[in-house]
Amino acid sequence: MPKEATGKTGVPSQTRRKPERPRDELGRPLPWEAENLLHLPDFDSRSVEENHELARTLLGERNVFGAHEAWETAWKQSRGTGDEELFKGLSQMGAGYVHLLRGNAHGTITLLRRASGRIGSYPEGRHGVRTVELAARLEADAAAVESGELRPGPEATFEPPAV
Repeated sequence: MPKEATGKTGVPSQTRRKPERPRDELGRPLPWEAENLLHLPDFDSRSVEENHELARTLLGERNVFGAHEAWETAWKQSRGTGDEELFKGLSQMGAGYVHLLRGNAHGTITLLRRASGRIGSYPEGRHGVRTVELAARLEADAAAVESGELRPGPEATFEPPAV
């Protein structure tokens, strides 16, 4: 078994945890003295499969930042398995919807298209994800933002995709 890596590219561990800085519901850092509005589970203590299922639940609840974080952890946990690009794409999808709600059109379009490419490269039904359908949905949402049909911001009207 290789020695655990350290730093930003390392495997999550007790010695490499995210700082507990207060954040708003969309993950934006708040001043250190502010009340934390973002409460997330300990993703590092869960398996890849548990994080994937939790992310699906969080996305369905429109907790797009939580879904992004769960899939980001699954991505890091799945390195070397052949599934890392799928989970990276799912994490990017979550981040794309975070940018949508934050009002960042460019970030939304860029991340949803990156996610679509990664997710769409996997066979249909991988980890229960309808990859072809999801990739098409992400492309459609990116195009809707680009055309102005879907307006970024806290009041963005969209249904999270079924994953």
